[in-house]
Amino acid sequence: MTEIQRIGVTRRWSDVVIHHGTAYFVEVADDPQQDATGQVAQVLAQIDARLALFGSDRTDLLQVLIYLADLSDGGELNELWDNWVPTGHAPSRACVQAALSPGYRVEMVITAAVRQSGQGTSVPPDIGQSDRQ
Repeated sequence: MTEIQRIGVTRRWSDVVIHHGTAYFVEVADDPQQDATGQVAQVLAQIDARLALFGSDRTDLLQVLIYLADLSDGGELNELWDNWVPTGHAPSRACVQAALSPGYRVEMVITAAVRQSGQGTSVPPDIGQSDRQ
């Protein structure tokens, strides 16, 4: 059986779960006081940082599920998204409206390939804890 690696484990969730060379994680804005555009920008930057921690980048994204508190924020999301995703490397993507925690405008669920190094993944033992509720 292949080992399942859990990073940033709390009682309710892990910040990242890695299995069979695939990473699974969720991002919400660190600062929910920002408007939708600000929160989307934060989440995209957080995804970049998280991917880098296990040696991956935007070209390794496989799927992104996007939850918006209000679908009318979709235009701003798409503008930032289109500038963020590398040409030719768009992941599969879904975007739906959902009731999010108060103040939060966007939540993204990410699946990404983990780049392999010499003898396995190059994932640090702890990426840190999250503030998500």
